Amino acid sequence: MSEEAPEPEEIPGLTIAISCPRKLRLTHRLMSLGLRMHGARTFYIRPGARIDVSLLDGLVLAGGSHVHPSRYQQAPAVTARYDERRDETDWRLLVQAEKLGLPVLGICRGAQLINIFRGGTLCQNVTPLRVHTRHRPLLLPLQTVRVVQDSRLGFVMKHTPSIGANRLHSQAIKKLGKDLRVVAVDNDWFVQAIENTRGQWLMGVQWHPEFLLYHPLHRRLFGCLVDAARELKLARLRRGDDSGDEGPP
Repeated sequence: MSEEAPEPEEIPGLTIAISCPRKLRLTHRLMSLGLRMHGARTFYIRPGARIDVSLLDGLVLAGGSHVHPSRYQQAPAVTARYDERRDETDWRLLVQAEKLGLPVLGICRGAQLINIFRGGTLCQNVTPLRVHTRHRPLLLPLQTVRVVQDSRLGFVMKHTPSIGANRLHSQAIKKLGKDLRVVAVDNDWFVQAIENTRGQWLMGVQWHPEFLLYHPLHRRLFGCLVDAARELKLARLRRGDDSGDEGPP
């Protein structure tokens, strides 16, 4: 599953953290694999952990439990699992990543949290709103996702107008957050991807690319995050202010 691009410059200590639940699952190990395939080393951040984010070169916000609706000034409208300690940890990570300009990839819940962090909201239950799609979990890339060509995601997907993706979510972005743009939708026009319009490399996808590492386009999501982290690392080294030689403990 090697990429066609030339081998990237080797940079010791290129570290990307994966923020995840207390208990690691296959999905998180696959994210780590996707990053390591492109030359990064990985580090897991559990709820409640406090680390020096300046030691990192990039960040992945993994999927999992729903973000508590109080984060976007709503009361819970569905029965769901919440992990407010993880919400707080991920929120703190986003604050620090924004200050440092760290590249961030949000996956499913992670994409939703990015939107909330920027002042957006969620639809807590998209099931009754589906018309052209069915609310059925899909691990295989059987959901059609239309991609905005003039976007970072369009570049990642090699300007393919539509891709196949999986679907494991029951919530979706409603009101879009500040300085974000929608760069992919499904056949019911639910938001499937967002990205930053200014500042750091910041992207969120509603599907789970870690389950699609066998597909070159989905694998490129992790590769492009690593490329952005590498670029930041090199800039730090040139300035002589990089403090991440040893990485997190």
